[in-house]
Amino acid sequence: MSNGIGLLFTLTSGLTVALILGYIAQKIKLSPLVGYLLAGIMVSPHSPGIVADMSIAQQCAEIGIVLLMFGVGMHFKLEDFISVKNIAVGALIQIATCTTVTTILIKFLGWSWTSAIILGLSISVASTVVLTRVFSDNKLLHTPTGHAAIGWLIMEDLFTIVVLVLLPAFFGKTASNHNLFLTFIITIAKLAVLVVFALIVGKKVIPFLLEHIAKTGNRELFILSVLVIALGISVCAAEFFGASMALGAFLAGMVVGQSDFSARATSEALPISDVFSVLFFVSVGMLFDISTLKSSWPLIIILLFVVLFVKPIGATLIIKFLKQPVKKAIAIGTALGQIGEFSFILASLAVSYGIMSKDAYNAIIFVSIITITFNTTIYRWIPSIIKFLQKKGYFKTYYTITDEIENETKDLRHVIVIGYGPVGRTISKILLQKEINVTVIEMNIDTVKKIKSQNIKELRAIYGDASQREILIMSAIQTAEAIVISTPFAPAQEITEIAKSLNSRIKILVHTTYSENAKELRKKNSDMIVRSGEGSVALALSREVFSIYGTTNFEEEIDKIYKELL
Repeated sequence: MSNGIGLLFTLTSGLTVALILGYIAQKIKLSPLVGYLLAGIMVSPHSPGIVADMSIAQQCAEIGIVLLMFGVGMHFKLEDFISVKNIAVGALIQIATCTTVTTILIKFLGWSWTSAIILGLSISVASTVVLTRVFSDNKLLHTPTGHAAIGWLIMEDLFTIVVLVLLPAFFGKTASNHNLFLTFIITIAKLAVLVVFALIVGKKVIPFLLEHIAKTGNRELFILSVLVIALGISVCAAEFFGASMALGAFLAGMVVGQSDFSARATSEALPISDVFSVLFFVSVGMLFDISTLKSSWPLIIILLFVVLFVKPIGATLIIKFLKQPVKKAIAIGTALGQIGEFSFILASLAVSYGIMSKDAYNAIIFVSIITITFNTTIYRWIPSIIKFLQKKGYFKTYYTITDEIENETKDLRHVIVIGYGPVGRTISKILLQKEINVTVIEMNIDTVKKIKSQNIKELRAIYGDASQREILIMSAIQTAEAIVISTPFAPAQEITEIAKSLNSRIKILVHTTYSENAKELRKKNSDMIVRSGEGSVALALSREVFSIYGTTNFEEEIDKIYKELL
């Protein structure tokens, strides 16, 4: 099979089986991730039937990880990481604890100290893909708890990168004490340069490039530019700085996230990452060889015990010891009860140096599948766990992180205005005078910059297409009282359908030019208030006609006739 057909076959077979099993998993109240993992097993070389190309699937999965971390970076600010630095340091304590427990238990199986320690390090880090997916599904990713969890993962990733660089210095052909020290210094220096380059130089260059692309008005060019930035910086991070592509993508995302292009990049350029992230889970399933389970079951039991019990409980206790709320400690600790991509990378390198056997590597794959499956399910038990602890007196008030967000915004009077032309500006000014918060969604980047330059706290501006679901979510549509579509050129029907699906109580006011559009909008939403440009023209012309005859007080009658036509 040629490479071209191999790529198409892998994508088609992997995604088709993932779709079927993911749908079944969703129907039986399991996470779709479970279906994706099983799909990988079904199309793997170790199972009969369809066999996809594993190398192609893994490369597609790598793209998914890069795009996912780019998206996470866009929602994570540097000050957020600084604010959770204590929790991030807790990740190092958890790694040390997990590695120590694993090493002691593995020694009973007759392993060497070196092999046991490397295996412990491999399972001490959690999967970024799984955690972000779990937090996203539970609407916790862009909350203080989500930021703390991402900070924890970043610390784990940085630690793993250092280990990956130092392993060749320890066990490679040129290993020596001098080489070890020099390699360590060079690694730290490269990581420091990467961070400085991305956050300082990139902060100037990337927004400059995106602004010029955005001003062309070409949607495809904008999407392409975002993907080039995400993938390009990731590859440069790996090739020139010795860092992981995931870390490079995260830093690039942070730069874009601090610019005016964050919302549009998220809504238009990153949905493709969902497809590639599915392939990540499929590729994990493809690595599993069931024939090795018979000889590896004692090792598997130990690894499952450490990952499902030692890691979550240890992380929870560490976070609680750092004086964080119990609910946050449980949420983060539970989400860390799994292993993923960095575990595979570290274990694979250990196998290549003869530190670890292939059976042990396969055991890690199996444990990954089991823990990811359990983790996405167990996470739904958190409210019950917290309520149980509440009864025991750990804290008095129970509420979720999502409730915290709603409590912060429920007292704010909030209206979304789409378009900032003459009508939008007038409406916004009136609303602000009435002490109503306004979020403007606008596709002109210069207009967005002008709004932000006014530094009005009650007036926000988002650059993006209001017909995109992600853009409306970023405008806090869940808590908005109304949407005013002030421009007749906006796709009002699309916006209306999405808005109603996100907030069924929201009132939608539309400025439309044609009466036919008004009819369709009224049919779909009885609570919608529509003012048509044709109606205004008819009223103005009728006024002139009746003035000829000296007739007055006709506005109400004409308005009534026009509404009947609608």
